[in-house]
Amino acid sequence: MPNYNVAPAPRATSAQAVGAGSHEAGRGGQGLNYSIGRVGLPVRRDRHHYWGGPTPAPAAARSGRHHRRSDAQPHGKVRYHANCRMPRIIQAKFSPAKFRRELLAWYDRNKRDLPWRRTRDPWAIHVSEIMLQQTRVAAVLPYYERFMARYSSPRAFARAPDSAVLACWAGLGYYSRARNLQAAAVRITQAGVYPQDYDAIRALPGAGAYTAAAIASIAFGEARAAVDGNVLRVLARVTAEKADLRASQTRARLEAAAQALLHARRPGDFNQALMELGATVCLPRNPRCPACPVAGWCEARALGLQDQLPVKLSRPRPAEVVRRLLVILGKGRGNGAVLLRHLAADSPRLAGFWELPEPEHVPRARALREIGEFRHTIVSTNHRCRVLLASLGSRAVDRVCKWTPLASLASLPLSTMARKALVLAGLAPAR
Repeated sequence: MPNYNVAPAPRATSAQAVGAGSHEAGRGGQGLNYSIGRVGLPVRRDRHHYWGGPTPAPAAARSGRHHRRSDAQPHGKVRYHANCRMPRIIQAKFSPAKFRRELLAWYDRNKRDLPWRRTRDPWAIHVSEIMLQQTRVAAVLPYYERFMARYSSPRAFARAPDSAVLACWAGLGYYSRARNLQAAAVRITQAGVYPQDYDAIRALPGAGAYTAAAIASIAFGEARAAVDGNVLRVLARVTAEKADLRASQTRARLEAAAQALLHARRPGDFNQALMELGATVCLPRNPRCPACPVAGWCEARALGLQDQLPVKLSRPRPAEVVRRLLVILGKGRGNGAVLLRHLAADSPRLAGFWELPEPEHVPRARALREIGEFRHTIVSTNHRCRVLLASLGSRAVDRVCKWTPLASLASLPLSTMARKALVLAGLAPAR
C-alpha cells in the first residue's frame, strides 16, 4: 500500500548496503524487508526489484545516501530509505482517511441485509461467525435462522442435549464447531455475562483470533481488525503483495495493514465493509474492479496484476476415495424403517452422528441395484459415493447398526453423506 513518510534507516556504507541486500536475497530470493511509515502500513523495500519488475539499484543506494524521487508529489514530506523503491503509480494520492470514507460510504449503500447485521447482540454475532467459518453465507442463512429461533441465548444452548446440537448443525460440516460453540455457551452461562473485550472472547472455546476480533469490533466497538480470507485478498491486491498468501509472514504483513487502516470510530462496520468488498466485488476470479469504491488506491489494478494476485502456492491434489453406501429397508416393517449406523461418542470423526452402513459393516447384506452416485469433499479427500439398494433378509444386525423409522430422520443428526444418499433414494427431504 502506498505510504507517505518512510523514516530512513541509519546511514549505511556501500559495503553494508550491498551486504544487507545480498543477505536478504539469499533468504527470500528478492531481498525484501518492511517498515512502518506515517500511516502505520507495511512498506515494501526492495533494493533490486521495483514493484513492477526488476530495476537497477539507484545511485544513492549504492553510495549510502538517501534518495528522493524528484517526480513524486506526495501529500506531506516524504523521506525514502536508501534501499526503498516505492511504486510510482498511485503513491502520491493515497489518503487513509479518504480510503476509509469511500469504503464505508459504499458499504452503507450496498451491504447485504443479513440477520446478524441487524443486531449488536454478541451471542447472535458469535453464532454467525462460527457458522460462517469455511461456509458460504447462502448455506448458513437457513441454519442460522433455525438455530437462533431455538437457541436465542447462551443459556438455552448450554443445556441442549448432544443429539439436538448435532441435529441443528447437520449439513453444515466441521462439526467440532458445534461442540465448541456449546462449550463456549456453557462458559458464558457460568460467568453470567458475555465477555466484552477481545482477550476474554479469545479465551472462549472455538474462538480464534479472527472470530474474537469480529465479535469484539462489531458487538462492542473495540478497534480490532478482523482478517479473514476476503480481507486478505482485498489487501493483497491493494498492496500488490506478491508473496504466498498462505505464508505466516505474508499474513502478518496484511494483518498489520488492516489494523493500521481500521476506522477508530466504526471498527465493526469497517471490518464488515472489507469482508463485503471481498465477498461481492474483489472476487477470487474476475474481480469487478469498475465497481470497487477503492480501485483508485489498488496497486494490483494500477500494475495490471489484479487477475494474478493474490499468490497462492498450489496444494497437493486431494485424495480420491470410492464409498459404497447401502440403503437397507426394514423387511416386514412396511418399508417404514432404514438401517443406520450410529457412531460412538469417542469416534475420531463425526462422533454421535448417524451414517448409512457400508459392506464391511453388514457383510451379509446383498446389493440389489444401484440407486445413483454423488461426490462429496471432506477437507483434502474427494469421496465418490455409490448408493446401493441392498437387502439383509431376516438376518439380525449388530448393536452399532439400528433400524430407524423414516419418520424420525428429520430429527436425527445425519452425516451429510447419509443425508445426500437418502435424498437420492427418495427417503428424506432435501434441505
